[in-house]
Formats: sequence, C-alpha cells, structure tokens
Amino acid sequence: MPKLSPTMEEGQISRWLKKEGDGIEANEPIAEVDTDKATMEVTSLEAGTLLKIVIGDGANARLGETIGVIGENGEDFAALLNGAASNGNDKTEEPPKETAKSPETGATAKTNGQKPAEIENAGEEGRSYDEQRPEAKEAATDRNLQPETQVANDSGRMIVSPIAARMASENDINLKSIKGSGPNGRIIKRDIEEAISGKDTAKADETVAEETPAAPSFAQPEMQDASRYRDENTSKMRQVIAQRLTTSIGPIPTFYLTVEIEMDAALEFRKQINASIAAEEKVSVNDVIVKVAAQTLTKHAWVNSSYQDKTVRFYEDADIGVAVAVEDGLITPVVRGANRKGITEISREIKEMASRAREKKLAPEEYTGATFSISNLGMFGIKEFTAIINPPEAAIIAVGAATPVPVVRDGEVVVRNIMNVTMSCDHRAIDGATGAKFLQTFKQMLENPILMLM
Repeated sequence: MPKLSPTMEEGQISRWLKKEGDGIEANEPIAEVDTDKATMEVTSLEAGTLLKIVIGDGANARLGETIGVIGENGEDFAALLNGAASNGNDKTEEPPKETAKSPETGATAKTNGQKPAEIENAGEEGRSYDEQRPEAKEAATDRNLQPETQVANDSGRMIVSPIAARMASENDINLKSIKGSGPNGRIIKRDIEEAISGKDTAKADETVAEETPAAPSFAQPEMQDASRYRDENTSKMRQVIAQRLTTSIGPIPTFYLTVEIEMDAALEFRKQINASIAAEEKVSVNDVIVKVAAQTLTKHAWVNSSYQDKTVRFYEDADIGVAVAVEDGLITPVVRGANRKGITEISREIKEMASRAREKKLAPEEYTGATFSISNLGMFGIKEFTAIINPPEAAIIAVGAATPVPVVRDGEVVVRNIMNVTMSCDHRAIDGATGAKFLQTFKQMLENPILMLM
C-alpha cells in the first residue's frame, strides 16, 4: 500500500481494476484506494502478471502492507505466501532485500523468487480471492474488518464503504435494495456501479423480497437506567481530523482575537463586481474575504508563517486554505498565491475545487500546504465562533454572518451590516499585538475595499 496523501496511514481498497492472471504494464493503474480525503489510483512500477490479490475489495491495508503479488506468468509463489504470515506486523524479523516495495514508491510485491515477510497468507495457491475457502477469506480480512463485522452481525446494520454511500446518495440508489459483494456483505463501489447501470436489478429485487434489513439495534449499557447506544465505525477522514486536531488544541498555545467589521462597503463592492460579469461567474462574500486576507498576509509576515521548533518559516505568497464541508468531515482546498490573483479567479478556483472535494477527487497537493486558513459559517447563520488551527499554520480566522444591527455613528443610531471575525493564533509565532495589527489591517481593507489597490 503506497502513501497516497501526506496524512494517510492506511487505505481501503475501493476496487481492483485488474483480475488475477491479468497482464500489467509498468505505470498502469491496478486498483482504486479510498484514502482519508480522496479516491486515488494505485499504479504498478513494473510490468508482469497479477498473480495474487492479497487484500480484496472493501478491505483496509496499512502503509507498506502488501496488497498483491506481481511476477512472471506461471511463476510458483506458494513458498512466498506460506512463509510470510505476518504481513509486515512482525517487527523482529527483517524482510529480505528484494520484497514488497516501500510505501513511498510501490504498491505490490514482486516475487523475484524471494519470500518477503510482508505477505499475508491469503488462501490456497492458484485460487482467486473470491474463490478462497470462507475461513481463509475471513482470515485475510479479519485484522481490518473485525470490529465492523461484529457490529454488523450483532445489530443487523448494513456495512457500506464511504464512497459507495456517497455514490448511492448522488444517484438516488436505495441501499436496502443492494446486496453487498465485499467482505462480510459490505456494499462497495462496484455494487453501486452495477445498480446504476441496471445490471444488478434482478439481484436487488430478489434481495428486497427475501431479506428486510433489521432496524439498527442498540446495546444495553452496563449502568442501570442509562441510555441504550450503538457504535458506528468512523470514516478515514473523520479519524484523520481527530488525530490532527488533537495535535493542535493541546500542544499549540492558542489565543483568540475577535473584531467587528462593518461590511456595507464590501457588500456594495461585491455587488458592483457581479453587475459586470456573467451570472455563472458571480463572486461570493467569502471570495472577497479570501482576497482581503491574502493581501493582509503580505503586510504581516509573522501571521503568514509557521513555527518549526528551532526556526520560524516565513512564506513568500499567501496560500489560503478554504474550509469546505463534505460528507465525511472537512477538507481545505488551497488557493495558491491568492495575493497574486483577482477575486473572480479566486472565485472560480474555489468553486471548482469545492465541487471536486465533495466528490473526493482532489489531489493531495490541492488540500495540503496552506499558509493560512479561513473557516466561514456565516451562510449557516452563525454569528461568531472559534476555529482550531491546522498545523503547521500559525493562524486561522473564523468568519460569522454579516447581520444588520443598530450602531452609533457620528452620534446617531444607524443600521449597519456587522460581521464578527475571530482569529486563532499560535502564540509561538504570533504575539497579541501582532495578531491585533493583522486584524486591524484586515478590517480596514474590508471596510474600504479600495485599499486593496494600494
């Protein structure tokens, strides 16, 4: 299993693009893998024949774990399988030199007559993954699916991969009508594709007629009178979010600064822009905020930095991460060099990347490496909140809704659209006065958009 994203620790085989016995060319895609953020293709670095699928559709594999065996057609690989039951878990045994490829460079194990210590005994020699004995197939997937399988068996819940659930939702497919073909009845991407194409209609009708999925059941708590509960496996994205944020709010000394911004001029500025461009290119308030933040970062270098233990890294450009809510959590597509781009260009990029983010089609370099982030919940009516810093960035701003409120101007009470912005700051790089000066400039630019030209 290669490393397909910077935060990836394991991947889930969405589907194999090749079958056992198929020939493979160098650099040819052989499988699709669901990572924490996207669905990526795994390619083989060498030509040969796919002799064995070790990790099947719907199963998880850790980085460096062997998912398949590539070799010469007809090559005997029984000794390789029989001598490698640990599949990378035995840390006391050093693997032979010519074995599975490293997580960074390869996806499969090349036999070369060796016996790598990173091959799980996946079943009988010469039989495909789907033809293995039930007990052998169960052994091959238990280490990854056992918690989920036990929950499903006890509660009667369906087991659905994240990508299959999303595809079903997008295509109005009733999951209750699908019979999963993955391990332990798991519904995988291939099942949804068959349902969409109409190939699985007969099987689905038969499944509905013979089996009515049981309603989710709840476990009895140990404490009397306590609420019954059920546990559901978290998605890979949710697990990574939890891990990364644990490294933020605890270890990073964070303080918060909040400022009120009068948005009437910015709203009028946006209105003027939209009046002069096509309807499909109209910009949002958030697009204006991204541009203003980028311009402000070029004037306050310490905010556009990251603390690196013994050094502070300053960035030449403002690469703005824009938080986008997706099905399984949150992802931040990055607008590279936003300080050098116009508002309409920023708007087009955000729309395009947000659309692909919801389809899990962003490449890793498109959602990592931001120098500063923006989280905007104003469209949900949230007036004020705090956001958690995404390491190694030094700051993030949380943007609330612009709301008409009565304010005093020149001794008179008038109505203005006021927006609250809260900045979370890493105190190792940003001092209180530094953060306050950044927000002061940010506020001035939004209240006087012409300052962006200066």
